[in-house]
Amino acid sequence: MELAFLCPGQGSQKVGMGQDLFENSNLAISYFETANEILGVDIQDIMFNGPEETLKQTQYTQPALYIVSVIIGKILLENGIKPTSAAGHSLGEYSAYALAGAYDFETGLKLVKVRANSMQKSGEEQPGTMAAIIGLDDESVQNITENITEIVVPANFNSPGQVVISGEIDAVNSAMNSAKEKGARMVIPLKVSGAFHSPLMTSAREQLAEMIDSIEIMDSMIPVYSNVSADPITQTDEIKDAMISQLERPVLWSQTILNMATNGVDHFMEIGTGRVLQGLCKRIDRSLVTSGVENWEQIGNA
Repeated sequence: MELAFLCPGQGSQKVGMGQDLFENSNLAISYFETANEILGVDIQDIMFNGPEETLKQTQYTQPALYIVSVIIGKILLENGIKPTSAAGHSLGEYSAYALAGAYDFETGLKLVKVRANSMQKSGEEQPGTMAAIIGLDDESVQNITENITEIVVPANFNSPGQVVISGEIDAVNSAMNSAKEKGARMVIPLKVSGAFHSPLMTSAREQLAEMIDSIEIMDSMIPVYSNVSADPITQTDEIKDAMISQLERPVLWSQTILNMATNGVDHFMEIGTGRVLQGLCKRIDRSLVTSGVENWEQIGNA
């Protein structure tokens, strides 16, 4: 069996995430203690108890998702469940690199902290937003954004007929109106703190690049499919480039999953909170075999 780990990104968080891991695993206890030190906040309390509005803030959401995915993935690896490749959606790509051995838990969390804080800051300095367009093909959405003079771009090609756009608030609103006129089934504004995966993230990319250049990242032990190319990478330089460019470029998720399937993956296992990626896999190709592990009980059944 060719197994791939898939790690979720923002939008999959929920209050209570990781609590049962903490109650049952010494590894989880250790990782949470380390996380509180690195982040300088009681991330454990925010994850377990909320409130939801606090957990939704980018600076907390991203570390929370990373922590849970890496804990679950590490326990699965210890239990002999070993993937042949991995991928992660946006922030989830950082979790995937940790599970693929490109860096340890602490190094990855330090990167995620800088990524989350710089993205939050970029969103405050250059206000932007995002919206999901349902029911139009990729090319139609691309054409809509190209016909708007202000900044708006496709940010996530999630599945056929589901594209997220990102950019300046007025430009995103204009694109939403155009999408409705062109027959989009649904147009959904997203509650986000910035225009992720767009040119408005330039300052965040620069801050993240400094951090990435200053730490040791190793070749990964298994291929990780990059968001920006949808291709498998293992080399240190490729990983660094992918992590940096990801902030301003679209997530090619649909193409990533299709490439993984073409290259022999026959089981996609979502590692972390929620079922978002399992749902996207089914929309990309209903024949794909998917499963998920998001809590302690499911680890035992994996």
